[in-house]
Amino acid sequence: MTSHAEMNERPDYDQVIQDITDYVMRDDIASSEAIETARYCLMDSLGCGLLALRFPECTKHLGPLAAGTVVPNGARVPGTQLCLDPVKAAWDIGCIIRWLDFNDTWLAAEWGHPSDNLGGILAMADYLSQVRRAKGKPPLTMSQVLLAMVKAHEIQGVLALENSFNRVGLCHVLLVRVATTAVVAHMMGGTREQIMAAVSHAWVDGSALRTYRHAPNAGSRKSWAAGDATSRGVRLADIALRGEMGIPAVLTTPQWGFYDVSFSHTNKDLQQKPDEKRQFSQPRDYGCYVMENILFKLNFPAEFHAQTACEAAVTLHEVVRDRIDDISKIELTTHESAIRIISKQGTLSNPADRDHCLQYMTAVPLLFGELNAEHYEDDFHAANPAIDKLREKMQVTEDPAYTADYHDPDKRAIANAVQVFFNDGTSTGKIEVLYPIGHRRRREEGIAVLKMKFEQNLATRFPQQRCSQITELCQHPSRLEAIEVDEFMSMLVI
Repeated sequence: MTSHAEMNERPDYDQVIQDITDYVMRDDIASSEAIETARYCLMDSLGCGLLALRFPECTKHLGPLAAGTVVPNGARVPGTQLCLDPVKAAWDIGCIIRWLDFNDTWLAAEWGHPSDNLGGILAMADYLSQVRRAKGKPPLTMSQVLLAMVKAHEIQGVLALENSFNRVGLCHVLLVRVATTAVVAHMMGGTREQIMAAVSHAWVDGSALRTYRHAPNAGSRKSWAAGDATSRGVRLADIALRGEMGIPAVLTTPQWGFYDVSFSHTNKDLQQKPDEKRQFSQPRDYGCYVMENILFKLNFPAEFHAQTACEAAVTLHEVVRDRIDDISKIELTTHESAIRIISKQGTLSNPADRDHCLQYMTAVPLLFGELNAEHYEDDFHAANPAIDKLREKMQVTEDPAYTADYHDPDKRAIANAVQVFFNDGTSTGKIEVLYPIGHRRRREEGIAVLKMKFEQNLATRFPQQRCSQITELCQHPSRLEAIEVDEFMSMLVI
């Protein structure tokens, strides 16, 4: 008789988990540029969250699950009077930051929005600070928040450089959960073993499908998915610090591990040899590369692959505004990722569908010279049938050079070009924009716009005196870094 039994020798933690853990436990990784950029990222992310509070479809999600719940030392949600347990506060903060698709972006083999992790970071930092103050211990400072942001950006961004989760149908918010789990577990004082355990649980959770980001199912879940992911990171960190054991070989275990179950390379471009192990590629060590190179959305609340198309369309607005009815076709030249993710024909059924449509995001600024969050709403779309008429005249093609520059680590261009043709045979020039204003190559120009955006967003929620206090603090790095987190969060209570 043949005996069948598996060897039950508990392995070491997967190297990916060990590398993440060893990185978050370091405090010597951030350059002055990374910390400065993190400060701007903090300002921009908070501003995006405050602006989102104007939209009932966002605010309906906020608050405790049980109305009237009182949480001692609860974490605050900026722009509100909510005081919640850190898991729900992380959900709410992450939700408002991401709702309008206006916060920072990272583009590589995978893409995403690393400031989504700020939901978990801020919620836990606020809660821990109040608990420590109540015990007579020093609260966390905002310098620790900025460093945690650098680390979360780096974990999410480096894992995204050469690992395409979207090609196997998985949503990038998986990386938000992993990054939040790691940095929050460290903030909470986790040991190396506890942090590794927490991160292993983040991987074993698997991933949401990308279904809600693509036609024909694009919808508003993509606006709260990151809040859900960062809050789950807080919960997993808490579970691990309570002593819960980890799952060491969650990635590499044959048949049952993440690589075999969720990272199967079924796409023809990613086919592997039969004897080739599935594993993540990590082309660089963790440092502060991602924060230094982060992309800001400054002029348009729009999916980032379309940012330069929007800029080109604004440039063409004055030329075409009086000739809209004479347009015969519009040529949109773009890169492969934009075609795969946001090029759409047919009916657009909701705001989330429209802000992920390259043609819609180009048509609006051609018509109006601007693009803002209200332009995606149902009533605006219904009142302006010219938008869909222009969409029908658009021809989208790939320029292989744009695609190559998009993947080039020394360029990371996000190029688009727009050219409009008229019935009489004339045309506009071909307006090409290689790098959006939020790119590192345009950082000096972009920061001026970011500051203006921040001030405008503050003014949607706070009286002028409070706006001035917050703005002044954020523009003085040493003061911001020194302020204790709970004091800073108090300034954001409405």
